Amino acid sequence: MENGARYLFMVSMDVDRDKEALFNEVYDQEHVPNLLKVPGVHAARRFKAEPSCRLNIGGEEKQIAHEGAGYCAIYEIDGPHVLTSAAWAQAGEAGRWPQQVRPFTRNRRHTVFKML
Repeated sequence: MENGARYLFMVSMDVDRDKEALFNEVYDQEHVPNLLKVPGVHAARRFKAEPSCRLNIGGEEKQIAHEGAGYCAIYEIDGPHVLTSAAWAQAGEAGRWPQQVRPFTRNRRHTVFKML
């Protein structure tokens, strides 16, 4: 991470299929931009899981099925304290996310990683 961030905060989740377009619109146009304004948040990237992948493990090519949530967002942050700040709390509750999107998400996972 070239921006000085020493931690990654990873959020993964699934969303109801009929809310997927709204989920992506709000995440890209409101939620991530709001969180990027929080002091200590340096970058954010979103990902959608592939159903499977092929890879070589121990000299053998294997097909690996995806077993986790379908969407993932990764935030580069200064540290875990960012996630308990008033600014983070306010940004996370802004816009349409809390009422129109969050209720239709499930299988949510939140993980903080420290850079070695």
